[in-house]
Amino acid sequence: MESTFSLSYWRDVLLTALAPAIWGSTYIVTTQLLPPDRPFTAALIRVLPAGILLLLFTLRLPAYRDLGRLLILSALNIGVFQALLFVAAYRLPGGLAAVLGAIQPLLVMVLIWTVDRRAPHKITLWAALVGVVGMAVLLLSPQTVFEPVGIAAALLGACCMATGVWLTRRWQIDMPVMALTGWQLVLGGLMLAPAVWLFDAPLPTLTATQYAAYTYLSLAGAFVAYGLWFRGITRLPGVAVASLGLLSPLTAVLLGWIILSQALSSTAFVGLAIVLISVLVVQRSSMRAR
Repeated sequence: MESTFSLSYWRDVLLTALAPAIWGSTYIVTTQLLPPDRPFTAALIRVLPAGILLLLFTLRLPAYRDLGRLLILSALNIGVFQALLFVAAYRLPGGLAAVLGAIQPLLVMVLIWTVDRRAPHKITLWAALVGVVGMAVLLLSPQTVFEPVGIAAALLGACCMATGVWLTRRWQIDMPVMALTGWQLVLGGLMLAPAVWLFDAPLPTLTATQYAAYTYLSLAGAFVAYGLWFRGITRLPGVAVASLGLLSPLTAVLLGWIILSQALSSTAFVGLAIVLISVLVVQRSSMRAR
């Protein structure tokens, strides 16, 4: 029985981990293939078509009593989070933004501790702290620029994502995962529309490669990735899911090294190993806690 639970748990971990791994590929796709300087447009195209496809596939309306909660989750997980993410990305070096985002597991632990009255296991807490340190070793440099607005956006974005993970798990809205994902993508996409209109230039005539890149962002980066992510939230502890988010910047770094031949120092490899060990320890301790 215990062996069956263990296999099922690690299968859920691996499937959920695919979501941040896919998101980690977004950096290369965006910088190498998409029209420049249209971040909110990219976010909108990524989430809205995928959400519409999911709603057409599931044909499920939310219960009236769940509408308020669904709007809150859509803002936290998609709309507000995506806007803050791109503000931070444009104002901060990617390394600093990723390090600030790495506090998400700690924020989830604080919410569980203070609101749910469940103290985290010490090993889980220390593993999450070590993950932040490992991310700093991997990505920060002496030339890092600390820009106040960007730092505030990155911290608020981490708070949004952590609160969204915690509330999604806590509320357990009575809908199939695919329908819940679709509604959040559609509502979150609609929240992004004003930012596209206010801040982004109109799209130029797109090439076939750019059409393919936008299609990848929508189908893989939203349709598949968010479906797996929200599935994981319903099956795994909140801290375990938030910890898997660290795999996104790790994937981006590895793809930059493999595909773009970006240099990685020996210190960076140490940081990468620290983060991976941190993620594994959090998953293992969370499984034992269950």
